[in-house]
Amino acid sequence: MKSARYSISRQKACRQCAASKAKCDRSESGCSRCTQRGLRCTYLRSVSPREGARQPSVSDERERRTNQTTVVGPVVDNAISHHGLFGGNGSIRPVTRSVRPRIERNVASPSEPTSASHHPSDVSHGSAYRADEPEIKDFVDLNLTCSIDAEGIANRWLGAYIPLPDQRVKDYPATIKSFLHRMVKSYVTVTIRGRGYPPFIHASQLATHLVRPPLSTCLSLVRICEHQLPGSEETAADVLQREMHNIYEQRESYDTITLLGAFQAYLIFTMVLFFRLGQIANPILRQAVMNLQELACASAKKGLVCEAELQWLRPRWESWIVAEASRRTLYTMYLFDGVLSAHDGLPTFVGTELTGLPAPASQTLWRVRTRPEWESAYNSHLADWTEGGLRTDELWPVPEDFKEADVIKRRNRVDRWLEGVDEFGTMLYAVTSCTHG
Repeated sequence: MKSARYSISRQKACRQCAASKAKCDRSESGCSRCTQRGLRCTYLRSVSPREGARQPSVSDERERRTNQTTVVGPVVDNAISHHGLFGGNGSIRPVTRSVRPRIERNVASPSEPTSASHHPSDVSHGSAYRADEPEIKDFVDLNLTCSIDAEGIANRWLGAYIPLPDQRVKDYPATIKSFLHRMVKSYVTVTIRGRGYPPFIHASQLATHLVRPPLSTCLSLVRICEHQLPGSEETAADVLQREMHNIYEQRESYDTITLLGAFQAYLIFTMVLFFRLGQIANPILRQAVMNLQELACASAKKGLVCEAELQWLRPRWESWIVAEASRRTLYTMYLFDGVLSAHDGLPTFVGTELTGLPAPASQTLWRVRTRPEWESAYNSHLADWTEGGLRTDELWPVPEDFKEADVIKRRNRVDRWLEGVDEFGTMLYAVTSCTHG
């Protein structure tokens, strides 16, 4: 196709004069004809092909990033400034108005290097985003089972006050306490800023047709903590605590995937109260931790492993996603519990009740976007781990009755697991390795 005869327009008169075919004095501040008639005087400006496309500026990049982040939507209608939302006695009341947020985000690209925070890939929402979403239609017929004593999860908070059977103290080095504090805090920060999501939430949970309350509500509500006014921490905390109350009261009515989302949302809310809103000494935080562990117990009872995993077969992708996300959320809660105990000067304990659960899966299995790719990756996983995948208790101290051959075998298994882990698995290994040796 031939280009136009004149790549650069030769028109010098303003638009109004050119349209009227009138003489224009071409004044930069507005020609006299437009000034007399009260018309808007504008001039045509064409860009030569030689100039090329305009390079994006810093403001363009900021606008692009703003459009990429989670859209808060109608969260609480300026809840921080509307004190009428809260009871006069400061107690937590159920929210009477439903919150229906919009989540418009792009999921992390499998090939994108990520840190402790998980950033959306550089694609706009719409058709490109939908094409990048995992091929998951719904989370039904999951066939999950709980392979551990879930009641031990609900009673974990008692260990700091009442000695429990088979309790083993673990002593975090000072450097690990600092490392763990900052890593878990980063999960809060990335969620509040809307630039991504924590590593215990799977991308499919945030797909446009699958995202649902209470997780979607949580991801919107926490955005009110990004740009806080001085002295607004208590008000923001009240907003979050109200939603936490709703989640806890409705926990028995949730199905498996909704209960997992409720557990994840409650964990995020609790971490926001601690890391962001300064509710460290608030008794409500202690109650929130107890409720969190009850939610974790309820979610675990719905299933932490696929029945096919126990038979060393390939499960359905949907089932595996829920099981893996449940385990990662549970591990994160235990790490956060260690942060709280270290802050309060209380002892921390090895989570022996989690013995036998699989260690975090490889980044390939966790981030893959299509079913054929995932099934192929899982087939390779089964072929590589003929004796069964690595268990989380294999990252703990070596038993005293282990022989030299047993120690070497375990180290080889851990080395093989490290070959494919993502940043979450790397962080977990760093904590356990530096703590237990």
